[in-house]
Amino acid sequence: MSHVALDVIARRAPSFRADIGLVLGSGMGEFAEKVRDQIVLPYADLPGFEQSGVSGHAGRLVLGRLGKVSVAVLQGRIHYYERGDAAAMKTPIETLHGLGCESLILTNAAGSLMPEVGPGGLMVLSDHVNYVQGSPLFGIATNKRFVDMVGAYDADLRRQLKACADKLGIALHEGVYAWLAGPQFETPAEIRALRGLGINAVGMSTVPDVILARYFGMKVLAVSAITNMGAGMSDEQLSHEHTMAQMAAAAEKLTRLLLAFLDSQP
Repeated sequence: MSHVALDVIARRAPSFRADIGLVLGSGMGEFAEKVRDQIVLPYADLPGFEQSGVSGHAGRLVLGRLGKVSVAVLQGRIHYYERGDAAAMKTPIETLHGLGCESLILTNAAGSLMPEVGPGGLMVLSDHVNYVQGSPLFGIATNKRFVDMVGAYDADLRRQLKACADKLGIALHEGVYAWLAGPQFETPAEIRALRGLGINAVGMSTVPDVILARYFGMKVLAVSAITNMGAGMSDEQLSHEHTMAQMAAAAEKLTRLLLAFLDSQP
């Protein structure tokens, strides 16, 4: 249905083309307010765009400019745990591709499995483990579904982001992210197992988005805002409210970092 959504966008923003797409995860919605010359389309106006039932996801497509580039910003995403559909983000991401986005920036709130990276920290993702083993490409009946995931998290984009972090004095860690279905948080036993597999962060999103982006030929940059330690690694009691409360410090740093990154683009 992306062609229908693109028709709606064309009526509201004739000839608009985007260089970079962004998917804003939990607690990052206010980043969209930084976009200049905004054209805002609620997901309700875009066929195939589903409104998340999770607080912190506004459900709007924001078009405009950030830094030197034109952007298309998804202010919120639907999650696999909301109805068990790994392909729920297919139309939105295909639409970003249809608008011209060659790169996709993804953000999420995640739990840290690295003792040295606590709440408020940032982690750029270098790879992932699809622990769910679900795919948004199920049911696609062409050989295009066999997507090569080597180098899915673009090395050049990561280097550029790290250079921006260094200039800003922001600590930016790098690690491997594991996608678990949720909505329940992980058990301490699951966290111990994941740490044994070399996982550095864990969350309930992003991986289906990355698979879709690679399917559509887009480069990917993904950053986790650390909101908690993995279950059993601290005394904190995990909840969505706790996640949102801890997101503030990380969101402020991530906002500054992404704005600097976008401003550095040619």
